[in-house]
Amino acid sequence: MRIQLLSDLHLETEAFEPAPAPGADLLVLAGDIDAGHDGLDRFAGWPVPVVYIAGNHEYDQRDIDSATAALRERCDRLGFTMLERDSQVMTVRGRRYRLLGTTLWCDFDLLGTTERERCMRAGAYFLERVQCSTRDGQPFGAAAVREEFMRCREWLAGQLARGRRGAQWDETIVITHFAPSPRSADPRYGLQPASASFCSDCEDLMGRAALWIHGHLHCRHDYLAGGTRVVCNARGHVERGEADGHEPLCVFEI
Repeated sequence: MRIQLLSDLHLETEAFEPAPAPGADLLVLAGDIDAGHDGLDRFAGWPVPVVYIAGNHEYDQRDIDSATAALRERCDRLGFTMLERDSQVMTVRGRRYRLLGTTLWCDFDLLGTTERERCMRAGAYFLERVQCSTRDGQPFGAAAVREEFMRCREWLAGQLARGRRGAQWDETIVITHFAPSPRSADPRYGLQPASASFCSDCEDLMGRAALWIHGHLHCRHDYLAGGTRVVCNARGHVERGEADGHEPLCVFEI
C-alpha cells in the first residue's frame, strides 16, 4: 500500500491547497486539518479513499463528544472514514491492511511519573487558554486528557493483542494524532515538560504493527521503534518556519 500522509495543515489560518499524490492508494489525514472543520470539505471527491483522525485543534472551543459526533457526520457526508477507537480493513492489490485509529491524547508521563504533575501544569496552560474544550459542561483539562488517553490506549492495546493467526488482515497500521514515542519530540526543543503534551511512551505496543502514523509535532519523522516504522509528515505554520521541507506529495509505502 502507498499512503499519502497529511497532518497539521491548520487551514483555519494557513494557506494550503491539497493535491493528490501520484500513485497513492490511500490518503491519511492525521489531525489538526482545520479547527473550524470546513477545511475537511477540500478532500471531498478525492481520487483514493480518505481516512481521517481528529487532532486536538478540531476540539477547540467545543464539547469533546459533540465535536466527535459532528466530525463523524461530516466525514460520512464527504464520503470518507473517520476513525476514533475504530478499525477498518482495506484490501489493496490482494493484501489486507487493518487500520486502527484514535486521537490517543497523552498521559503526561513522558518524563516519568515523578514529573507528571509538572508536565500536567505545562499542558494546562494550552488546554485552559487556547483549546478550551469541555465535556459534559466541565473543562476538558489535563486530568481529563489523561483519562481519555488511558481509554484510547486500552482500546488500542486490546486491538493490537489480537494476533494475525486466522485474522482477516495481513498487516496492521496504527494511526494517531498524538505521538507514541519520545523519539518524536521536536528536535528544536528537546525533551521538556511541554513535550509530554505531544508525546507519550507507547513503545511497549510497538512490534505489533508494521506502521504507526502520527501528527501533532510540527516536524517530520521516519524511524523504527521496536520493529514498527513510525512516520509523521506534519506541516505546521509557515511563519514559524515549520513548513520548510514539508513534502505534501510524499508517499509512504508498506
